[in-house]
Amino acid sequence: MVVFCFLVDQTKKVRSYKPWAGSCSRCGGGASVADMKTATRFCFVPFYWKNWRAIVCTFCGATLKSYR
Repeated sequence: MVVFCFLVDQTKKVRSYKPWAGSCSRCGGGASVADMKTATRFCFVPFYWKNWRAIVCTFCGATLKSYR
């Protein structure tokens, strides 16, 4: 009997951010434009990266709009 164990996870990191004129529609907090980096890992070895930009709430952390 063969058992396969796949350990796959995905992490998101904020590389940089700038203030944005607007507020969050969920909590009413301020928002900022953030450059994000997503890394997908298999058994702790990264094999796929993606850089993208998003408008993120600075209070609750919700992603309001993403530009991929």
